[in-house]
Amino acid sequence: MKILHSNIKKCEYKLQIQTLDDLWYLSQVIDVGDTVKGKTIRKIKTGSSSDETSSSVIRKPVFISIEVEKLAYTKDSLRILGRINEASEEVSKGEHHSFNVEEQTTITVIKPKWYKYQLDKLKEAAEQKDTHILVCVFDREEATLSLIKKYGFEILTEFTGNVQKKGDLTKLNKLSLNFYEEIINKLKDYAVRLNINHIVLASPAFFKEDLMKELKDQELKKKIILATCNAVGKNGINEVLKRPEVKEVLKQERTAKEINLVEKLLSEISKQALAVYGLKETKEAVEAGAAESILITDKFIFTRREENKFQEVDKLLKQTDGMKGEVNVISSEHEGGKKLDGLGGIAALLRYKLHY
Repeated sequence: MKILHSNIKKCEYKLQIQTLDDLWYLSQVIDVGDTVKGKTIRKIKTGSSSDETSSSVIRKPVFISIEVEKLAYTKDSLRILGRINEASEEVSKGEHHSFNVEEQTTITVIKPKWYKYQLDKLKEAAEQKDTHILVCVFDREEATLSLIKKYGFEILTEFTGNVQKKGDLTKLNKLSLNFYEEIINKLKDYAVRLNINHIVLASPAFFKEDLMKELKDQELKKKIILATCNAVGKNGINEVLKRPEVKEVLKQERTAKEINLVEKLLSEISKQALAVYGLKETKEAVEAGAAESILITDKFIFTRREENKFQEVDKLLKQTDGMKGEVNVISSEHEGGKKLDGLGGIAALLRYKLHY
């Protein structure tokens, strides 16, 4: 995301969407009641309104400002719906309109007040570049390659090798080598196509070391970090994101940060120490001034908005922000977010224990 202009006095930020990940960030920043304005396509009726035969409808680019009433977000789209409060003469105020936000869209967002956690999200989106980290988890028969994303990870390909489990050992070794060659070719392909800087290669047992013996490309070798995992597929990728071998390369990635935050929360919960979870308990912690940071999933936020129950949560987040606490929006796309959803979607890490 690119911040094209800001006016702090007017609480106004002009933003350009550069990647699909930016849509996720924007969905966390815009609230009901905010004003969003920009250029959009609007159906305009031309000709006489009394004479249906002489009138027609055309699609015309116009500048419109709306008061936000609802957000509809998916991985590849964001629709902002609301009532028009400012527009050119051809458009009537008070009518409903929706902005379809996509890559290269430019919009201006105006709030009654920007809270620190919202500005932090804007800053994070503006500073983070596209990720260039590839994770490959595999064993003797299966391989999964994924790209680390700001909101989680994207599976690029999953495939199985034609490996013989029983029979002649020579044939078995030959089939294994062919499977390793297939993995290497995939790594080379994605490294070039996606401009990959780091490759995390993980497997149970000795498979990763065996594959490295077959890898002759020295430039590719320089990008590889070896890690151990007990599973393959999505479970293996989630496991790898928490491994100490890859913390250094992933430490700047939001996904790894979020997973580690949830793991810290679970550790405190298991010790019955500095953590609470659930909306009621989290609210009590915030009101007592004990909440050092709030962890809340985007799924919890979206659900509350859909049910028109977000006002209470919004007030809680802003209260936390006003008391110098941190607000961490956790993606439900990865394992950490799913675990937090299992705890009710919201929790708090505490400055001190509330109950003894």
